[in-house]
Amino acid sequence: MIAAYIGVLQKYAVFNGRANRPEYWWFALVQTIILTILFALSFIIHDALIVIAVVYGLATIIPSLAVTIRRLHDSGKSAWFILFNFIPFVGGIIMLVFMVLGSEAGENKYGAQPL
Repeated sequence: MIAAYIGVLQKYAVFNGRANRPEYWWFALVQTIILTILFALSFIIHDALIVIAVVYGLATIIPSLAVTIRRLHDSGKSAWFILFNFIPFVGGIIMLVFMVLGSEAGENKYGAQPL
């Protein structure tokens, strides 16, 4: 779990290649837990921790985009499909479906299938 999270952070701005489902979902889970804890504590401690939470959130935008794009590549989709997020209401549902889709077997135009 933590290894997958750290693995995504080590590939900070790697937008090419593929990311399998566990890599994406473990990163998403740890990211959500960390941000939830930081924002929950910021309501208790107020100003000091909200700044840390916002800085952490901003610092992890690029790895979040990178792993999402690599996940799209894994299912054979172009990185441009990330723009579905901007469609109100249904965009998030469409992206959720793309993130849940299985990997393309073997090698595709984005690289070899991740282990």
